[in-house]
Amino acid sequence: MLLVPPTEEQTFNVDHRVILHGVSWKTYEAILAARGDRSAPRIAYLEGELEIMSPSEGHEDIKKKWARLLEAWCEEMGIPLQGYGSWTLKRQKEERGVEPDECYIVGRRHAKAPDLALEVIWSHGGLDKLEIYRRLGVREVQLWEASHISVFVLRGEGYVRVERSEVLPALDLELIARCLKMRWQDQAVSSLRKALRRRRKTH
Repeated sequence: MLLVPPTEEQTFNVDHRVILHGVSWKTYEAILAARGDRSAPRIAYLEGELEIMSPSEGHEDIKKKWARLLEAWCEEMGIPLQGYGSWTLKRQKEERGVEPDECYIVGRRHAKAPDLALEVIWSHGGLDKLEIYRRLGVREVQLWEASHISVFVLRGEGYVRVERSEVLPALDLELIARCLKMRWQDQAVSSLRKALRRRRKTH
């Protein structure tokens, strides 16, 4: 059988994903160990279902730009933010594991789970990430999809969609989303910093 490599457009635009069913926790742990410290592929686990996903170039561009913007916003606002990248979050008892696009703890402290996880929805399909995060104790998940950012906060046994971040209440999501549309990461970060500094001068 002749294998045709993906085109340049497919590499940029499509996340490559495989979902396996009936996978034991032991097998999930073995796959994580075999992958080692590499950042890809990303692996998620939900009650016997295993997702192995290789993010596209476009996916990675958005998630890195988003991370840089959020970190720059916190620096400008004087908010201590600890970034943990694609920290592998897992609990055997809950049969759940996930690796966020990016995740953070707010403040100078240690915690068993991040306060905030960022997820880029670049191509549809795959496991329900909110259902995984729900039992891992992540306070807030922000989802980017089609240039829009949605915020979900953990309340009781489930996530509730809200208009503003509760982990970072002053966060200007519209400004972040607008800067995310810019082509280059450095241009986006520079534009964000300039906008925040102009606001400070007028207040």
